[in-house]
Amino acid sequence: MHLFDRMMKLHEMTLARRRAGGARRAAWGVCLSILTAASFARAQETRPADAALFPAIEPFESGYLQVSDIHQLYFETCGNPKGKPVFVLHGGPGGGCSARMRRFFNPDKYLIVLHDQRGAGKSKPYAELRENTTQNLVEDIEHLRKKLNLGRIIIFGGSWGSTLGLAYAETYPGNVSAMVLRGLWTCTKEELEYWYGGGVADYFPEEYEKLLSVLPPDEKGTVPQRLLRMLQSDDPQTRRKASLAWAGYEIKLAHLDYSDEQVAAIFKRWDPYDFALLENYYMVNDCFLEPDQLFAHAHKLKDIPITVVNGRYDVICPPITAWRFCRMLPKANLVIAERAGHSASEPPVTAALVAAMKELE
Repeated sequence: MHLFDRMMKLHEMTLARRRAGGARRAAWGVCLSILTAASFARAQETRPADAALFPAIEPFESGYLQVSDIHQLYFETCGNPKGKPVFVLHGGPGGGCSARMRRFFNPDKYLIVLHDQRGAGKSKPYAELRENTTQNLVEDIEHLRKKLNLGRIIIFGGSWGSTLGLAYAETYPGNVSAMVLRGLWTCTKEELEYWYGGGVADYFPEEYEKLLSVLPPDEKGTVPQRLLRMLQSDDPQTRRKASLAWAGYEIKLAHLDYSDEQVAAIFKRWDPYDFALLENYYMVNDCFLEPDQLFAHAHKLKDIPITVVNGRYDVICPPITAWRFCRMLPKANLVIAERAGHSASEPPVTAALVAAMKELE
């Protein structure tokens, strides 16, 4: 049996178990589209999936925004200065933005705003954990929106970017005209246990075992707690070992088909330390959200058109979360990208995201 077929069978078994556990409610308010449409966009710039994207562009403005006594955010604006404003929220936390992220949008129609979140990418200081919470990041988006003198904005974000996008929209629903999200992640207890626990191991047992093998066997605590301790070690080799292990684990999980050689090639041009540190710091703190907060406040988004693109075989953000969330909202549209995993570089996911933005032009 091929990997794809094994994953499909395991995925269907997992969904069946969850449905049996209480998810037998009728799906309403959702338009489910089955598409054959593709992150680690920071680390990867050229792929077959790029054929669906718009041509590469450069920013017409870039700079830094002081958002606290500690933090300065790097931001850039691209496309049409008078176009519809779209805020691009990168994944991670700690993933940072890339030039590829500019290319999901028609540059003649959109004002494309990208920024590196606190501690990530080109923002300063690098990998800083102080004053770094989801609430801080929500207010940073609002600060940047006001600095650029913009009205209502479109939110475009994937994975952690979808989490942050939902948190912002639920805080400032009147400032959001539409949302296009990928790989919905709401940081529920179930999602955290699935990602760091045995759920993902159903599909990638060898990768999960490889991750656990770097953890000190005599230390107590959850997987993210133990990783975070390693990432904050005084020993550079310990920090490097943990960051490579965590980033390698996530890269493998994010794609249907990605070799160890491809992962190693990424690490030749990308240091994943800030990504690994910030991501595990946020997960240790439950993303600084109350239990089920994003679901509990979803009603605030009832008037916002939302498209969620989810890879059918996304093992980081399984489609069940997007399904449950979208059926709560009358203007939510769930697009399942077939034969695709988690990454925005998966060709069906890339195509679906570009199509969603074309619909909003």
